[in-house]
Amino acid sequence: MIVDCAVYEKGKRVTETLSIDRALDQVGEDGFVWLGLYEPTRDEFEAVKMEFGLHELAAEDAVNSHQRPKLEVYHDSLLAVLKTARYLDDTEEVEFGEIIILTGRQYIVIVRHGKPSELATVRRDLETRPDLLEMGPAAVLHAVMDRVVDDYTPVLAGLENDIGEVEQDVFTSRSTNPTERIYFLKREVLEFRTAVGSLIDPLLRLAKGEVALVNPGCKEYFRDVYDHIVRLASSVDQDRDLLTSILDANLTQIGVRQNEDMRKISAWVAVGVVPTVLAGIFGMNFDFIPGAHQWWGFPLVVVLMMLVSTFLYRSFRRSGWL
Repeated sequence: MIVDCAVYEKGKRVTETLSIDRALDQVGEDGFVWLGLYEPTRDEFEAVKMEFGLHELAAEDAVNSHQRPKLEVYHDSLLAVLKTARYLDDTEEVEFGEIIILTGRQYIVIVRHGKPSELATVRRDLETRPDLLEMGPAAVLHAVMDRVVDDYTPVLAGLENDIGEVEQDVFTSRSTNPTERIYFLKREVLEFRTAVGSLIDPLLRLAKGEVALVNPGCKEYFRDVYDHIVRLASSVDQDRDLLTSILDANLTQIGVRQNEDMRKISAWVAVGVVPTVLAGIFGMNFDFIPGAHQWWGFPLVVVLMMLVSTFLYRSFRRSGWL
């Protein structure tokens, strides 16, 4: 359950990995505890709740995944829920996870659910920036949000690559029908848009300094992440609209192909109906059909069939029906 638990003073790590029950005892006046957890159970998280005095609603959200991205303030603590994402190229799917961050004056607890967005490198990178760590838990909150938003970029690139392939399939000369793939991609884009768009408001509040628990010096850093998420949301909206246009174009193309097929079928039926009619007439059991008993009768009918069929074929070719 515990990934890492350490105390930081004046921008530097001052302890090795600690147990939860003695973490706060090691914190000085200007320090904080950074606790990282991975998919804890309710019973396991109860010890964290008691040690850090977490609000019961915040503790419940930390254990229960499938939360929407949000930012909540509980008296002297802050709850942030982030949706993590990574693109699976083999299945052309977006895999989602969650990160729940609980922040107080002297602690930050990060609970991760799912595989996307590993945070070990975030801790290592921050430990090389004591100037940021001196800002307290808010610096960690910014670093985690920044990593989550950065991880959205390859997901967007993967989706846009699939959208480009689908667009080529729609306008190709091959007789393909990518409707199912378009609907699948549209669903993935909509889910990704929910994860991206729901972070805009929380990041805007942090960038404006509306949350008292956040160090004012971090506002400009949150503003940078906010700008990034807004650009991503705009790109996802464009991709969503593009998929809608591709779907409409695909349905139009299907209708055009069906019309072309019907014209070809009708043209071939017209070409074949003349020989069928002539053969049916001269095949009837009557004695007084002109030319039926003459040597030139059969060659004449065959030549007539060929001439009429050739004329119809050439006419349909010139009109584009064949």
